[in-house]
Amino acid sequence: MTRQQQWMLAGIVFVGVVLINFVGAVMTPFAISAVLAYLGDPLVDRLEKLKLSRPLSVTLVFLVIFTFLVLMLLILIPAMFQQVKTLMQLLPVWEEWVRINAIPKLVELTDLDPEWFDVSQLVKTMAGEWQKTGGLLAELGRSVTTSGLAVIGFLVNLFLVPVVTFYLLRDWDHMMEHIRLMLPVNLEPIVVELASECDEVLGAFLKGQLMVMLALGLIYSLGLWAIGLQFALLIGLLAGLVSIIPYMGFVVGFATAITVAFFQYDSYLPLLMVAGVFTLGQALEGWVLTPYLVGDRIGLHPVAVIFALMAGGQILGFVGMLIALPLAAIIMVLLRHLHRNYKASHLYHAGEPGE
Repeated sequence: MTRQQQWMLAGIVFVGVVLINFVGAVMTPFAISAVLAYLGDPLVDRLEKLKLSRPLSVTLVFLVIFTFLVLMLLILIPAMFQQVKTLMQLLPVWEEWVRINAIPKLVELTDLDPEWFDVSQLVKTMAGEWQKTGGLLAELGRSVTTSGLAVIGFLVNLFLVPVVTFYLLRDWDHMMEHIRLMLPVNLEPIVVELASECDEVLGAFLKGQLMVMLALGLIYSLGLWAIGLQFALLIGLLAGLVSIIPYMGFVVGFATAITVAFFQYDSYLPLLMVAGVFTLGQALEGWVLTPYLVGDRIGLHPVAVIFALMAGGQILGFVGMLIALPLAAIIMVLLRHLHRNYKASHLYHAGEPGE
């Protein structure tokens, strides 16, 4: 890489950081559209291999994606809202049981101050936050209906996502080809190689792992609903969402479900049924879902996933979380490349015979 190319790369990175920092809110629908287009492009390519035209393939994939998203929103949001509302109503009952039955035993076993186990303040805080959330949603609804600018902004963002996604899907291959043609001739082979490795890593998460998360959320929700557990949908979706970190979905979901079952039932059989649901989900993940949807592609380390999501959310909010994993994948691929170059360099082999 020449000195001029280094300065050009630094300029591109600088402009990108500035744009993300200053127009992050505006970029949200475009970032969402880019993720959806990236996920949908392989499906479009497969349909093209079946002799369908690109416009028809894009239209079919576009309709499938947004029909699925709309149905999910219409079905899941009201159900989740109702379950959270029921949970908030049951919290005082659970808090009283813990205060009367569990805390005295813990104090007896540990000889610690009972105030260490006081959960009443936690329950009051959660209930207060829920009331604030409900009030905030109501106020938001009132402000949206009374503010023309708010209505226009909301509708524009809502309309932009499907429109931008459609055009990105239609022109995705052309855009990638134009980007490749713009690369300096001396850098094109290595950049294409690195881009291919980045796509492999992203494929393991943004394509495969997200499908695994969705499947696990559905399995856990249906399984817990079948045994009659309260908040089955909420717990199942939580377990599926946290499954982006391997085994974390099982741990969080199982602990939450067992806790709810402990308060809901008076026998041990439902606890065993909850354990059976999560054992089945974990078995399906290890033997069917991950091998079939993710395969043996090398993904990001769980620690890298946690750090990337937290850092992205802290720095740039929702947009930062959307671009956190792609950036983490690029950084990891670059580090692998640097590691390979280092292992082949004189610096690594210095001191060996013949050096």
